[in-house]
Amino acid sequence: MAERQESRPARRMPDLLCLIVGLVSLGIAGSGFLGHTPDLSGFDLRWVLAGGAVLLGVVLLAASVRKR
Repeated sequence: MAERQESRPARRMPDLLCLIVGLVSLGIAGSGFLGHTPDLSGFDLRWVLAGGAVLLGVVLLAASVRKR
């Protein structure tokens, strides 16, 4: 008789980006709940927007170059 080989499903790693974003959002929510607001003097939100745009552009470029 031929033996059957049972294939195990491949172990999937958690999505690292979603994990980091989730942990950061939990930290921000906890900070807001406890009433602690960080000192953001000298912090310009436009730099965050610009950095996010650059990051999104790099991700889209990498996704378009990736082989399928």
